[in-house]
Amino acid sequence: MRDLLAGGAGAQADPARRGVSVRAAGGGWTAAGEPPMPLVYWHGQYEGPVTLRDGRALAAGGAGSLLLSLDDSVVYDPGPGTWTATGRLLLGRRLHSLTALHDGRALAAGGTPGRQAYPQPALGHAELFDPGSGTWRATTEMAGPRNGHSATVLGDGRVLVAGGQRPRSRQDMLTLASAEVFDPVHETWLATGAMTVPRWGHLAVPLPGGRVLAVGGLVSTTRHGGAPAVGLCEVYDPETGTWAPTGSLGAARGVHQAVPLPDGRVLAIGGEPGTAADDARFCPYSLASTEIYDVATGAWRPGPPLPWGRAFHRAVPAGDGVLVFGGTESACLDVGFASTLRWADGARSWSAEGPLLTGRWAFGTTVLGDGRVLATGGVSRAGPAAPASGEGVPAGTAEVFTP
Repeated sequence: MRDLLAGGAGAQADPARRGVSVRAAGGGWTAAGEPPMPLVYWHGQYEGPVTLRDGRALAAGGAGSLLLSLDDSVVYDPGPGTWTATGRLLLGRRLHSLTALHDGRALAAGGTPGRQAYPQPALGHAELFDPGSGTWRATTEMAGPRNGHSATVLGDGRVLVAGGQRPRSRQDMLTLASAEVFDPVHETWLATGAMTVPRWGHLAVPLPGGRVLAVGGLVSTTRHGGAPAVGLCEVYDPETGTWAPTGSLGAARGVHQAVPLPDGRVLAIGGEPGTAADDARFCPYSLASTEIYDVATGAWRPGPPLPWGRAFHRAVPAGDGVLVFGGTESACLDVGFASTLRWADGARSWSAEGPLLTGRWAFGTTVLGDGRVLATGGVSRAGPAAPASGEGVPAGTAEVFTP
C-alpha cells in the first residue's frame, strides 16, 4: 500500500460503491450504505449525527443544495447496517445542535432556517425526538435565537448550550457570550452565567468532575462574514453556573477539533488560524499543529503535529488516544481528504490507518455503542476539483471505521 501520509490527501474514486473495503495494518473503513436524505454537509460542530441510548445513530437537519436548511431525519441501525427515514423535523435547520439525552431522546436546538442569506437568521425553537415513535415535537423555546453554538450534556443529564451568533442588524452578525441550560425532565431552559469571551463554532469538552472546557472558536467582527479565530479558552462550573478563564491556546483556532484524552486532558487539533497576526504576517493555511490541555495546571503545551494542516475535519476518542479523519485545506476548500490518522497517548507522531473510502470535509461523525465510528455526509469535491464549475460533489455514502 502506498504511503498514506504522502498520498492520502486527495479525494478518491468511491470504492464504497464497488463494495471494496480498504484496510491498513491498523483499523479500516467499510461501506455503510447511503442515507436517504439529500444532505450536502454539516458545517457546524454540533449538528452532525449522534448515537442514541438504544444504539442507533440519528441524523437530522443540515445543509442541502444552495445551503437550504433541511428538515430530513434518518436513523442508522448498526446491527443490520441499514438507514431508515423517520419523522421530519418541525423546522428545517442547519448550524443547529443535535444532542443525545440520557433518557434516550434527542434535542435539536437553534440553528439557521430557510435558504442561504446574510445575515444568517437564527432560531430559538427547540424540539425533541422520541425514538419509540420516530417523531419530533416542539419543546420550550430557548431564551434567545442562536446558531453555531455548542451543546454539552452535563453529568446530571441537563444540556449546556453556549455561545453562537444571531443577526445584529441587516448587515452583520452578533457573536454571543450568553449560555443557558435545558432541563429534559421539566423541559425548561434556565439562563446561566455568560462566557467571558463571545464565540461561535467552538468546541465544548467535558472535563473530569463535571466541568466543561470551551476551546477556540470564531468571533464575527465585520460585515459579510468576517470572523477571525479565537485562542482564548474558559471553563464552566455547573455547581456555580459560572465561567472562568483558563490557559489560552498557543494558536487561535476555528473549524478545528478538540477531544478528551483518557486521563482527562484535552487535545486540540488543526483548524484555521484566522486573520493576519498582529505582526503583519499573513497565514492563509490550515494548521498542522496540535496542543494538549493540562487540567491540573490549566495550561496548553504543544502536542504531536499532523503531517499537514487540515480544517473541517473530525476527531473522536479511540482507545488510548485519538482518531482524526477527513477534512480539507482552508486555502482551497476543493478536495476532501481521505486520510485517517491515529495518535496513541504518549507517542511522538501520528500513525496511518486505513483511509476513508470517500474523501470528505464538513461531514458528520459519531462513535457507535460498540466502539466503531460512523462517518457520513460532507463534501467530496468542490471548486476546481469538481467535474463541472459550480457543482460540488456531495459525499453521499456513509462508512464505518472498525479499530
